[in-house]
Amino acid sequence: MFQLFLRARAHNLLGSRREDKGFKARSVERDAATDRVRIGAVLAAIDTALQESEREQAGLNRRVDDALARASVTFGNGTDEYLEREPLDNHHQDLFAADISNGQRRLKELASAIAHLKFVKTAMLTRFPDFKPPQLDS
Repeated sequence: MFQLFLRARAHNLLGSRREDKGFKARSVERDAATDRVRIGAVLAAIDTALQESEREQAGLNRRVDDALARASVTFGNGTDEYLEREPLDNHHQDLFAADISNGQRRLKELASAIAHLKFVKTAMLTRFPDFKPPQLDS
């Protein structure tokens, strides 16, 4: 008997709550605003990664060019320079060659990453053509 009483009471309690609260959806404007915020966050992350990659590429490019210039100065201009070069100069040439090689490898990686990030950004903008980034006050 006690179980029947509890079951009836629980049914009444749940039934009354169900009747009071029907399904409610957010407004179309609120949904659109939420979507804009989400898309904006993804595009902002892509833009940040793209800008950082381009800055790294520019700085590394300057350093590689500087290393190339310093290496060319230490080479000398004689036709048989490599035969009479001091061991210390050979060591410096090896260091320059390693730095230049690592820098050029990284530049290739950055060029590839930048191209991929630009593609992702373009894909995002084409998938969400109605997205308008917030205008910055000038």
